[in-house]
Amino acid sequence: MPIYNVERYLETCLTSLVTQSYNKFEVLLLNDGSTDASGRIAARFAQTYDFVRLINKKNTGYGATLNEGLGQARGRYIAFLESDDSMYPNALQYLMQHAIKADADIVRGTFSLFWEKQNKALVQHPYPADLIGRTKDLRADLRVFLTRPAIWNGVYKKHLLDDNSIYFLQTPSAAYQDTSFAFKTYAAAQKVLLLDTPVVYYRQDNETSSVRSRGKVYAVCQEFDEIDRWLTHRNNQNFELALRNASFIARYNAYLWNLDRIAQEFQEEFIMHMSKEFSLMDDAGRIDWSLIDDWRALNLRTIMHDPQQYLHTRQRLHGPNPLAKAAFALELGGTGALFAALKERKGRK
Repeated sequence: MPIYNVERYLETCLTSLVTQSYNKFEVLLLNDGSTDASGRIAARFAQTYDFVRLINKKNTGYGATLNEGLGQARGRYIAFLESDDSMYPNALQYLMQHAIKADADIVRGTFSLFWEKQNKALVQHPYPADLIGRTKDLRADLRVFLTRPAIWNGVYKKHLLDDNSIYFLQTPSAAYQDTSFAFKTYAAAQKVLLLDTPVVYYRQDNETSSVRSRGKVYAVCQEFDEIDRWLTHRNNQNFELALRNASFIARYNAYLWNLDRIAQEFQEEFIMHMSKEFSLMDDAGRIDWSLIDDWRALNLRTIMHDPQQYLHTRQRLHGPNPLAKAAFALELGGTGALFAALKERKGRK
């Protein structure tokens, strides 16, 4: 667990770990040069519980800290937890029971969005229903590669990471590092088990989290460049083309998600970057249009040919509720676009 200036949430997070029903694990706390009370809180837990180990280190950033943790970890399986989130009481017991029974490379549960002020938790169901509860090689079914790339709701065989040179990109701040890590683990694993049970409370009301950050505009681009680099160094002709296509669609999805998150002052700059990057990829023959659904294709072509108009339409109409999304689709391409958007949404389930 990487820790940096989370004194407000750390006690709750660590308590959720030390009270797990499962007792065959080690907690590795990596204090990345915190300047608040986080280090003292972590030290108290390390002194109280013999299975909690604390490493105090100079501030090197989120990715480098996670990589140090991977190097120090001694277990057969690895799990991650953000220091402002918390685990369900039986999370590790549940995940490890399934991991051992299936001898799975990866076991993933789901998570709940959590708002502390409202005491509200909303369970998420990100996986296609027909993949749940079945141990599979997901390289033959790429739908999960396009879901949210969270890493903290599962367990991973350590040798899967070591044998396939899977580590975190060492960008300075905590932004999107789970993107390339999640993709690479799915791409390397032969046995993945997806479960539809929440194991983590994913905090939504941390005012210092990356949700409100304005300084990480291009971090997501670096994550997908890392995926391309990693795929280039692998000799896996059976899956490489399919994985590259999945990587492109995931890149498109992540860029739009990033566009909606970043401060408005950076949005025009980023949409122009998207337009240029996607146009260059298309010119190089790196976009297989036959694999892209009509709704994504319409968005992609509009971004490439008229990025400013696309941005203005998105800023004016697009939103989280279905009516806003419908209005955006109608404005972008009429009733045909609306039907394409509905078809794409239905295809995710």
